[in-house]
Amino acid sequence: MRVANVAGRAALLTPAGWTDVERASGGLFPADPQELFERWDHFRQWAATAPPGHDVELAPSALRSPVPRPRQVLAIGLNYRDHADESGFSVPEHPPVFTKFVSSITGPYGDISLPEGSVDWEVELVAVIGRRAWQVGAGQAWDHVAGLTVGQDISERDKQLSGPVPQFSLGKSHPDFAPMGPYLVTPDEFDDPDDLELGCAINGEEMQKGRTSSLIFSVPELIARLSAVLPLLPGDVIFTGTPAGVGLGRRPQRFLAAGEELVSHIEGIGEMRHRMVRG
Repeated sequence: MRVANVAGRAALLTPAGWTDVERASGGLFPADPQELFERWDHFRQWAATAPPGHDVELAPSALRSPVPRPRQVLAIGLNYRDHADESGFSVPEHPPVFTKFVSSITGPYGDISLPEGSVDWEVELVAVIGRRAWQVGAGQAWDHVAGLTVGQDISERDKQLSGPVPQFSLGKSHPDFAPMGPYLVTPDEFDDPDDLELGCAINGEEMQKGRTSSLIFSVPELIARLSAVLPLLPGDVIFTGTPAGVGLGRRPQRFLAAGEELVSHIEGIGEMRHRMVRG
């Protein structure tokens, strides 16, 4: 199943095309994409038998984040061995966790405003919670995932690494610094949701390429470890980490500049395209 946020309204892909969820369900389910997660199991049951429809034109400019207002945004650092290596860290024994603030969320297409400083890219698989998870074992974790989407953990490194204590959450939460999309795809759509290719390019030059099978802490393991400490709520998102190839780890270092196009993709989900502009 694929779900999109089209100009603020939830849309479902049917055999005939994209259809508006609220209209197709006769008001049984809301137009607001974020509200769907509160009734995700019921929504999935309805979607499996939803009548084919084609009443939504899916223009890229109309696509928004499929998860526009999560209550919690959790992000994982150093979750690929090659990224830990390029960052000068040993492989972590426990997942390093930080947050990106909700006001940084934006959609899969459009402009990203660059603040002053060194702005970096980090393509990531994003897991979205569809069922409350509290003290869930890794073996049951996929049952609590609504779907997967593409994310970019855009980071302003000067603020992030400023002392005496690093400011990860602030450096990663400028407006537009958490793009997600283009769609939410349910785990059953993949041959193996634990092994997806992901990558990104700037102006056509490949910067990152990896597979989620290389995650140090897989999606189920992250859900198990996070839910051991706090409840994961329907509609929460987890940025699962980035592979090697970020600007900070390059020699010489390289950061995003106005006018550049950042294209991010994950196998089986789709791609995002963003143009950098000076904020």
